[in-house]
Amino acid sequence: MSPPPSAPPASAVRRSAPPALRILADRPAEVRRGILIILLGFFVITLGDVAAKAALPAGGVALVMIGRGVFGAAAMALFAVLRAGDVGRGFDRLRPRRLGLVAFRSLLQGLTSMAWYVSWLSMDLASTYALGFTSPLLITVLAVPMLGEKLRWRRVLSTLAGFLGVLVMLRPGGGLWHPVVLLLMGGIVGMAFTRIMTRMLSTTETPECIAFALLVAQIATGLALLPLFPLHGVPDARLWALLLALGVLNALANWLFAHALALAPVSALAPYEYTLLVWGGLFGYLVFGDVPTGSTIAGAAVVVLAGLYNFHRERLRKATAA
Repeated sequence: MSPPPSAPPASAVRRSAPPALRILADRPAEVRRGILIILLGFFVITLGDVAAKAALPAGGVALVMIGRGVFGAAAMALFAVLRAGDVGRGFDRLRPRRLGLVAFRSLLQGLTSMAWYVSWLSMDLASTYALGFTSPLLITVLAVPMLGEKLRWRRVLSTLAGFLGVLVMLRPGGGLWHPVVLLLMGGIVGMAFTRIMTRMLSTTETPECIAFALLVAQIATGLALLPLFPLHGVPDARLWALLLALGVLNALANWLFAHALALAPVSALAPYEYTLLVWGGLFGYLVFGDVPTGSTIAGAAVVVLAGLYNFHRERLRKATAA
């Protein structure tokens, strides 16, 4: 009689098993933690954006993306190992369970980053952030087909009012009008998609995996863009320092974003993106001497009010359902 077949090794079982789904309970305590984490994330990402904008004139778009990816991915890999307390478990936290979806989100984020970096060659941080405030409005719209949420008439009207605020900022002849804005708006749409996809991926992926994959995709995107944005010369010590800071700060910020979106729904976190205008305006003025125009501030105020109203309606809806 032949011997019974031996059991497959545990590693093979782990690789072949379907990804375990994490239940997104959205408990009040977790939502509050998510809000605090996302607030810290927006502050950290602003510091990273300052480093990127400072590095772009000397390094160019492609090199800045490559540097961000190399230093950021290395920092995130080290963080995962230290957090797990073991090399094997640390790298397992970087391994994607839904490779296709993780790769698609990461590559989309790479193109989004390219749009922002190109815009920073001719625009100030606060103005790009003001346009980026349409992201919560776009998330409100995209959550209908992607997350199955319902869009009621009050939120439709407030969302339309928010987009009218964008027209105030972008009126032809206004201080913010520039052809590169069209590329930036495409990047903002991509950013809205990636925020929702982060929430979807948080059911199976660790924050380390989501952040690490994004940073690796930055390297690939930067290499692909080298023919369009060639190197400006040999980087000096200042540029290397800026790229190192950019990578580490982006690794931390994207980990914070992924962690926050695993704790709280997109609609609960989206309004706190408006704190970027404070940090962007402050650091833009202190570091680069940038001052937003009056039309930019007025349009941004309309967009912010529309987003806050949507947030208010979402809270009322959830309270009524409860």
